[in-house]
Amino acid sequence: MRGVVWIVLLFTVAVVVASTLGTNDGLVSIYWRGWRTDLSLNLFLVLLLGACSVGLLATLAISRAVSLPRRAAEWRALRRERGAEAALREALAEYLSARYGRARKAAQKALALAEGGPLLGTNLEFRTLAQLLGAAGMHRLQDRRGRDDLLREALQAQPAGTASPGGERAVTDGVHLLAAEWALDDRDAARAIEMLGALAPGAARRTQALRLKLQAMRMDRRPLEAMHTARLLANHGAFSPVVAQGLLRALAAETLEDAHDLQQLRRLWAQFDAADRRDVPVLVSVAARAVQLGAPDEARQWLRPRWERLADLERGDRDAVALALFEAARASATTGCPPSSPRCRPTGTKARYRPQPAPASPSAACGAGRSVRSNRPRHRPNCPRTCSAPPCANWPAWRASRATTRAPPTASAPPRRWTSSSASSAGSPAPWQAPAGGGRPNRGAWAATISGSRGCSSVG
Repeated sequence: MRGVVWIVLLFTVAVVVASTLGTNDGLVSIYWRGWRTDLSLNLFLVLLLGACSVGLLATLAISRAVSLPRRAAEWRALRRERGAEAALREALAEYLSARYGRARKAAQKALALAEGGPLLGTNLEFRTLAQLLGAAGMHRLQDRRGRDDLLREALQAQPAGTASPGGERAVTDGVHLLAAEWALDDRDAARAIEMLGALAPGAARRTQALRLKLQAMRMDRRPLEAMHTARLLANHGAFSPVVAQGLLRALAAETLEDAHDLQQLRRLWAQFDAADRRDVPVLVSVAARAVQLGAPDEARQWLRPRWERLADLERGDRDAVALALFEAARASATTGCPPSSPRCRPTGTKARYRPQPAPASPSAACGAGRSVRSNRPRHRPNCPRTCSAPPCANWPAWRASRATTRAPPTASAPPRRWTSSSASSAGSPAPWQAPAGGGRPNRGAWAATISGSRGCSSVG
């Protein structure tokens, strides 16, 4: 199709030339110092067009010859820039392929080639990227001195203000993020926090920045700020729900361990998020810490809303709330007793299940009724009227007496009710022995006998 168009144009030009130049009636006379030259008009026009073309070509040739050195310099600069870009791509490829030594050499080559270039020499983005690749390779090779030198040069070259182009702003944020990550690898939490603080507000809310901040806060032993950062990460979907819940609970426990008095505990608890304050394990942790600090009433006040809505909780949460409330109530009952009282005993796990010596009075037996070993949830029955002590934890005897009274009667062994160790007759078998008619020994009655021997009557 293009050939047909050219043929049509050629025929059109031929027709126009034949119609205009066919009549050669014109004459051009040139006079020069007594000489006269006569030319036809057509020949004069052809010669004039040829002279103009020759003049134009001569001008272009002279211009190219004059500009040859400048064009040669531009070509050499373009070649250096292309070599620098190729070296930068090579450095990135070598770094991703875990050849850190070659990546460092390629980055240094890119910087050397860009040093004398008119464009790349003043391009901040290219120089910063090459410096970051070289510093990353040195970091992998444990060359901290060289890495810090390149990183310092990159930080000093960044603009001070935040009003910079998009590419330069992104490179600046990358410098600070990489500096924070390398500081965390060096176990330098203060340096990492400083680098993260230099980020723009928008960059500081990115997921990677929040992850680095979480690591820095945990390394710097600031669990409260770490918990707030973990909450932001959980809202961004950085963790799965199970991992986020476990992390938040662990950070809450670390935060509560830093409280050394009740005022500090209240201040820390007020700084928790509403979602963390509603979490049952966190609530149980703060209640246990309040009991340890000698404020069981405060723990009971914190547990009261959950206790009133106990049916809405899961089974594990219900058990945790009940145990925490029981510990707080027991601590309230034992508050203010003399140190020599048998009721004032350690509340640790080992001391809780260790059998205690028998108290001297029935009132002290109410506080010592928890000596029977058991791993089941504890209940607080009402203290018998024969005891003058506050509500006690004599639950094993109460449970044993109920188990004894609820046991179905048999023909060989009628039902027995245990009131004290002296209530058993000489002819009846011991609680730990099998009945006369066969069957298993009544372990509940054995527990009742142990508790009754301490002077506290617990009749089912």
